[in-house]
Amino acid sequence: MDAMTNDFGDVLLWSFWFFIWIAALMVWFRCLFDLFGDHTLSGWGKAGWALLLILVPWVGALIYLIARGRSMTERQLSRAKEMQAAQEQYIQQVAGTSTTPADQIANAKALLDSGTIDQSEFDALKAKALA
Repeated sequence: MDAMTNDFGDVLLWSFWFFIWIAALMVWFRCLFDLFGDHTLSGWGKAGWALLLILVPWVGALIYLIARGRSMTERQLSRAKEMQAAQEQYIQQVAGTSTTPADQIANAKALLDSGTIDQSEFDALKAKALA
C-alpha cells in the first residue's frame, strides 16, 4: 500500500490540499485572463503584472486581487451586460417582430382570401388573436 494513504486522516488531508491547489490554480488563471483582457492597461503594465504572476504566482495573484479586484468585477459585469444585450437582440431578430391582434387578423384574412385556410380556421385564428 502507498505510504501516503495509510491512514484515513492522511487521505482527508491530502484531499484538502489538492482542493486548495486546484482553487489556487483557478484564481491564478483568472488573474491572467483578466490581465490580458483588460484594454485599459498599457503593455508595460501587463508585462509587469505578468512577470509578477509568473515569478511569484500565489503572492502575485493575491496582490493582483487586492489591487485590481474591483476593476475585475466591473469588467466582468460589463461583459455580462454586453452578452445579455447581444442575446436579447439575437432573440428579437430570430423571433421576428411582435404583431398586434389586428395584424394577426389581417394576415388570417389574407390567408382566407387566398384559399389557404377555410372559414373555420379563420375563426379559430381570429379567436386566438383576440384572446
